[in-house]
Amino acid sequence: MNSFKDLVQLRRSHRKFTNEEIDPEAVRLIMRAALMAPTSKSMRAWQFVLVDDKMDLQKLADAKDMGGQFVKDAPLAIVVLGDPMQNDCWVEDGAIAAISMQYQAEDLGLGSCWVQLRGRGLSDGTTADTVVRGILDIPENLCALCIIAVGHKADERKPQNEDRLKWENVHVGKFNQQQ
Repeated sequence: MNSFKDLVQLRRSHRKFTNEEIDPEAVRLIMRAALMAPTSKSMRAWQFVLVDDKMDLQKLADAKDMGGQFVKDAPLAIVVLGDPMQNDCWVEDGAIAAISMQYQAEDLGLGSCWVQLRGRGLSDGTTADTVVRGILDIPENLCALCIIAVGHKADERKPQNEDRLKWENVHVGKFNQQQ
């Protein structure tokens, strides 16, 4: 990648992956990006579970009713966790780590997609957090924020279109309701 400006424009969500395995060094670099992500008070209180077992990927894909089925076809899923009792900024810290992983994956030529877990679930009322906790033996003190599915891209996505940026949502000085 030539610049962060290009990386931001090129990073798109990919939900289709090839069967090709991810190089262990690439996985290490993705996790390095997560572990270097800024956190509130430098707590670095997040936890990450890397999942590459096909049965567990299928189960994770079914953790909520909609929006996560593609996880079963990803060679790697990274579950982002936090402890709300230890860190009141666990959601923000986890989100920063998650997007850091996504940018690193893009820089390596890999595709990724965020799967929201917090606040999601199944139609019977079971939370996605409860489902994921059961699949991965996650301790009760940790909550699942999201899954980042990662793999070699099986589809092409056009870069972000600069002409579609919503500059009207940017306010200088004070919020301008008259735009």
